[in-house]
Amino acid sequence: MRKLRFFLIGLVPGLLIMFFILNKKGASCSGYLPNSRVIAETLSKEFRYSDSFRKSLEDNALDDRFLRDSIITKGEIDFDKSHAQKQPCPDYVIVYPKKNPRYEVTFEKCNNSANFKSLKKL
Repeated sequence: MRKLRFFLIGLVPGLLIMFFILNKKGASCSGYLPNSRVIAETLSKEFRYSDSFRKSLEDNALDDRFLRDSIITKGEIDFDKSHAQKQPCPDYVIVYPKKNPRYEVTFEKCNNSANFKSLKKL
């Protein structure tokens, strides 16, 4: 019992200190899931749009900012429809929003760019 008390005396303040330090730096552990990693990698690349994708953006009255800030950032990768192991550029399907999706975007994530192929309104 004495060992447990000493352990907790060190553990609780240590966790509190780490929580405040990591929270101040903006660190989070959410980036380790496959969905988060694909989205983070995609946002770090140059966006290239196919002609049909540009037309779909115009037809749906959407812009690049909405695509980047909402559809990609807050969307969810549908790994059942995606080909994540395809070489050299895996392709992914992202749906937005997560509940009751209204848009489906298909894109390839290459080394230097993200090539957007299609945008469907569901």
